[in-house]
Amino acid sequence: MEEAVKRILNNVKEGKIDVDEAVKQLKLYPFEDLGYAKIDHHRKVRQGVGEVIFAQNKTPYQIKGILESLTRNNAENIIITRLNEEAADYLKDKADIHYYKEAKIAIVNEKKYDEPFGSIVIATGGTSDMPVSEEAAVTAEALGNRVTRLYDVGVAGIHRLLSNYNELADARVVIAVAGMEGALASVIGGLVDCPVIAVPTSVGYGANFGGLSALLSMLNSCASGVSVVNIDNGFGAGFLANMINRMESCK
Repeated sequence: MEEAVKRILNNVKEGKIDVDEAVKQLKLYPFEDLGYAKIDHHRKVRQGVGEVIFAQNKTPYQIKGILESLTRNNAENIIITRLNEEAADYLKDKADIHYYKEAKIAIVNEKKYDEPFGSIVIATGGTSDMPVSEEAAVTAEALGNRVTRLYDVGVAGIHRLLSNYNELADARVVIAVAGMEGALASVIGGLVDCPVIAVPTSVGYGANFGGLSALLSMLNSCASGVSVVNIDNGFGAGFLANMINRMESCK
């Protein structure tokens, strides 16, 4: 990408293009075409966070090629989601990778934050929801947020949730992860004064319909301030929670 920027600036100096055209090219140009993927090197400039690799259905070779493209451009904290162990093992000899098995997330060129930002609380209905919750938690932590985990605090034993009320009350955003009927999000939405991101999971018996019943319950929540991401989308919840958590600092 640095070579592309230099070429565009040289074209301005030589009078081949004007400044407006150079700005336009700088906004649109910086992606690298690998044939099987077009790597968006400018996403961090536009959105504050670099491109995330969704590994599902990608071959280890393709993931490696995308990683090489990103690292050539000095990317840090590269997040790879839905990465299986076999692909992670393949990449370990080829990149500085930290694999989080339960979350199925890898962080490449990981940067640790001395002072994580704000407060995100992640609550799960049950232990079975932890893989999705960990996807959200690892994503949020990789983006520099302080994360508190409250696992197995579902409505079947609501006193477990209420015993953690102080953590919920101090949060800037809460992620509520639940399968079955997905009631946890509504309960938390009635307790806190911050945004709640509901994540339905595919955990449940047959009438759960692979998470559809939890999704519909959360969409029909009567609690104000509850928004919903897609079934099992822990990454989307963690990413959105990061944006909400940092809104005040962006003013």
